[in-house]
Amino acid sequence: MTFLRTTALASAAIFAGSAAFAGCGLSGGNVNILGNDFAAIQSVVAGAAECAGDGVTVESNLTTEHRDLQVAALTANPAQYTSAIVANSSIVPLINEDLIRPLDDLVAKHGQNLNPTQLITVDGKVMAIAFMANAQHLYYRSDILEAAGIEPPTTYEEVIAAAQKLEADGVMQNPYAMNSQTGWNLGEEFVNMYLGHGGQFFEPGTARPSINNETGVATLNTLKALADVSNPDFLTFDSNATAALWESGSLALATMWGSRAAPILDDEGSTEEVTSTTVLAAAPTVAGGNTPASTLWWDGFTIAKNISDEDAEATFVALLNGMTEDRIAANNDLAVWLAPGYTPGATAEGVFATATAGARPYPMIPFMGLMHTALGNELSDFLQGNESAEQALADVEAAYTAAAREQGFLN
Repeated sequence: MTFLRTTALASAAIFAGSAAFAGCGLSGGNVNILGNDFAAIQSVVAGAAECAGDGVTVESNLTTEHRDLQVAALTANPAQYTSAIVANSSIVPLINEDLIRPLDDLVAKHGQNLNPTQLITVDGKVMAIAFMANAQHLYYRSDILEAAGIEPPTTYEEVIAAAQKLEADGVMQNPYAMNSQTGWNLGEEFVNMYLGHGGQFFEPGTARPSINNETGVATLNTLKALADVSNPDFLTFDSNATAALWESGSLALATMWGSRAAPILDDEGSTEEVTSTTVLAAAPTVAGGNTPASTLWWDGFTIAKNISDEDAEATFVALLNGMTEDRIAANNDLAVWLAPGYTPGATAEGVFATATAGARPYPMIPFMGLMHTALGNELSDFLQGNESAEQALADVEAAYTAAAREQGFLN
């Protein structure tokens, strides 16, 4: 499996521009979309829904549990969904299980207005159409930091020191948050921080794990220091929880997804005091490194293999209708769009700064998902003070090794 070209994707949106897609023009077909649930994806699916009628049906299930549903749903024959909206990591099990179809023919027929950087190729075949770039980065409240005499942090050591000072001075308790919910979110925090520390997840050229080392311990110690300045319920925090805390004015510093910027900065659910002083900055570096402790992502759509060609074409055309130039322009600030019609704005600043500072793409290798799952499941005991960093990392390697052997990646 080839590596996906995510580095180019993260900055490609600034070059967007071309004609809008034509109308749906479909005579029939069933469209059923599975995907994550946030504003940018909602807008794409809303555009797809406009193709309903004249023999075309369009349904969707947007849920934060999409990753847990997609393999079983697309394994069915016919598949329960005609499309899974995916990201760097969630496409891998679909490819491994041969559950999605190459899109080259549909791109040739209907995709003349796609930007080249939207075409996600695997082994020379187009397997997904990307529509947005994403990354986790730093959010901070300029008013709170300025009043406390704190310079905006650019390293995680400075983030920790700033949060500790805010607590010590009585300005705010638990001033920091990250998406540290046990499971996928916690695994992602380790991935970001480990890469920021310069770590490698596997022995070169193999599927053998390589995290139970000094770099892994340093990574966990950084995450523990961040957890110590977070709410005691940090192991329950997903993107919805951290965004809600930010909008409530309960935080001064946070690491959150760039795709949360638009709803955080709008005039709904928060106050002028919060929105006017929220600054989006690059993800911090850590441990003296010069690479942001974050990963670059794309979100895009795939088409299920176990469906009819008519449903596949209808799904492809409908989803393109969700990213016409006019629709992208109308929803400009919801994401760092990769489709034509996008003009980078204030909500893109954090993602753009993180990308241009050299953040690495999320590792796109077949067994990375197994490592991510093991990380998400095995690190909470350490963060709660119940075991050593070395034991937690040994637990991760053991869980990963068992899963990798079961799937044939290790002997």
